[in-house]
Amino acid sequence: MIPIKPASIEGRSPAAAALQYLQPGSLNLTALPPLALYIHFPWCVRKCPYCDFNSHEAKGGSKEGGFPEEEYLDAVRLDLEQSLPLIWGRKIYTIFIGGGTPSLMSAKGLDRLMSDVRTLLPLDLRCEVTMEANPGTFEQDKFRSFRDSGINRLSIGIQSFNSRHLEALGRIHDGGEARRAVEIAHSTFDNFNLDLMYALPSQSLDEARADIETAIAFAPPHLSLYHLTMEPNTVFAKYPPQLPDDDTSADMQDMIADLTGAAGYQHYEVSAYAKEGHRARHNLNYWEFGDYLGIGAGAHSKLSFPHRVLRQARFKQPASFIENARKGTPVQEEHEIGRADLPFEFMLNALRLTEGFDPNLFGERTGMSITAIEKALNAAEAKGLIYRDFKVIRPTELGQRFLNDLQQMFL
Repeated sequence: MIPIKPASIEGRSPAAAALQYLQPGSLNLTALPPLALYIHFPWCVRKCPYCDFNSHEAKGGSKEGGFPEEEYLDAVRLDLEQSLPLIWGRKIYTIFIGGGTPSLMSAKGLDRLMSDVRTLLPLDLRCEVTMEANPGTFEQDKFRSFRDSGINRLSIGIQSFNSRHLEALGRIHDGGEARRAVEIAHSTFDNFNLDLMYALPSQSLDEARADIETAIAFAPPHLSLYHLTMEPNTVFAKYPPQLPDDDTSADMQDMIADLTGAAGYQHYEVSAYAKEGHRARHNLNYWEFGDYLGIGAGAHSKLSFPHRVLRQARFKQPASFIENARKGTPVQEEHEIGRADLPFEFMLNALRLTEGFDPNLFGERTGMSITAIEKALNAAEAKGLIYRDFKVIRPTELGQRFLNDLQQMFL
């Protein structure tokens, strides 16, 4: 990891910084990967006890939503404008508006945001534009406006259809609101994802099955099914609830595989299941070690240049982000990924793909030969954790079960 001071801190313009990154370096990328855009909206109605994302409870500051929407959107535009020299000439293939709860934004605010993006960036004609939404914020007319503004995919944070489990998770919606949200999404969008969690506090196998069966009955094009984990610096980490044991969790995973497979979903990534033609292109870009520009409070970027790969992180606190965007310094941290770290960073992502990846992709995205990880590949293959030939490297079923151990082998 090679630290770099952000250009603005050193008194240089973003254009001057871009010229620096185009100088000769330790890598030699033959082509730049696809580029995605991530926009972070940092406010929620209430912080969930399991959540470790950069989210903040909306309070004073706006007559409508309890947050300074107009000030924040001004700062996001400034952030984007200042980032343009780093991505000159590159097209955006996917956009993801995440949070927080972006669906708290007003219809006018979202329309303004999408207008700013289209004004400043060249978008692919088939650009996938996803927005996260929570059931407690669903209004049919508002979501029609979101669609008309350019959102063509929703990702809905259902988590469960069981009101008791939703209460335990600190969600602001109940089971009835969860069902109504999916119905609105179904009537308004052709493409949407349902986020659910399993291995919830005191959840039984039958209750987990009921959640998955309910979700599948709505025929969503995409499902994201996550095992609840105790993330550091969360309320649940400090006060752990009673969770299902490992055997019950494993039974839940087997049940999910059976139900989704029977319903025609392809399990293409650790937590992702899609109908034919509906894989999440934005998330696939992450797993294939593509590039992404992250703007907004706490957003992260990974940007490739011919001779280096750069990571950035914005200021996390909304007020600090707004203030620094106005000063021209929204980036708080910045560093090059060193050659020694690139193989692990690539494999950390690519091994999440159940169908694996073409070995040539490693060279395209890292500028290094596959021989750089030959020793680790041999060790993983000997343990039965991966399958490989000249066309593919992929985790075996055993490798998927012990994915963390497999990923660590490439450190």
